[in-house]
Amino acid sequence: MRRTILPGVLLVAMACADKSPDAANAAAKAAVANAEAAPAIAPGGTLTGTLREQIPVGPYVYVRLETADGERWAAVNNEPLTVGQRVTVYNVMLMEHFQSPTLNRSFARIYFGALEPPGAAQQQPAGGAPQAMPAPEQVGTPAAIDAKVGRIAMATGANAHTIGDLHAQQKGLAGATLTVRGVVVKYNESVMGKNWIHIQDGSGSAAKGTHDLTVTSLDRAAVGDTVTVTGTLRLDRDFGAGYVYPLVLEDSKLSRK
Repeated sequence: MRRTILPGVLLVAMACADKSPDAANAAAKAAVANAEAAPAIAPGGTLTGTLREQIPVGPYVYVRLETADGERWAAVNNEPLTVGQRVTVYNVMLMEHFQSPTLNRSFARIYFGALEPPGAAQQQPAGGAPQAMPAPEQVGTPAAIDAKVGRIAMATGANAHTIGDLHAQQKGLAGATLTVRGVVVKYNESVMGKNWIHIQDGSGSAAKGTHDLTVTSLDRAAVGDTVTVTGTLRLDRDFGAGYVYPLVLEDSKLSRK
């Protein structure tokens, strides 16, 4: 009896037959590109996919999930998982350009979350203390990049400061409304209902991390813009899910001058 091979089956067979390293690398890069281009999951949302890889690191584990939007990485509490199973990560928080010192690896995008839905910890048997997922590698805020910004003209006015000054005088300036001028070196839009902007003005020390200022605002910006920002200086702000900022200028208004 003559068999008919459907075109779709033939294509699958051809794809499976191509096991060359170049093809595998190209497929991996394409999957990463698709995931990075996909819309970010809103804070507190869920991420579901098929587990393709897991890297345990102490009390947590990095997991690579195959999702409808491509492959995505997440960091969750370390529990027994099996490659190939469906995994759901709850209460996620996106971090971009995260550097893992333990793995000596950088993740363009990674979601921190938990394998239990919110409230599940409170349903443990008597005697079992609820445990929150530890922040992976005490992540805190990602290390600020050094954009090699040259010294630029400081903002004017009684409350104007350089970024280096804010770090040096932060305790005396906490809670004050301040104005800073700098170049946008990083921009993340619509995270926790705000736009997150990193600016640098050539002051401070990159080695000590005092050269960069995190700004939150409803105003939009783009990397490379020179902006003047006015906002309230807050210290030791913990936004949860590993987002800890020792210094942040909140609820800022931006102008391009």
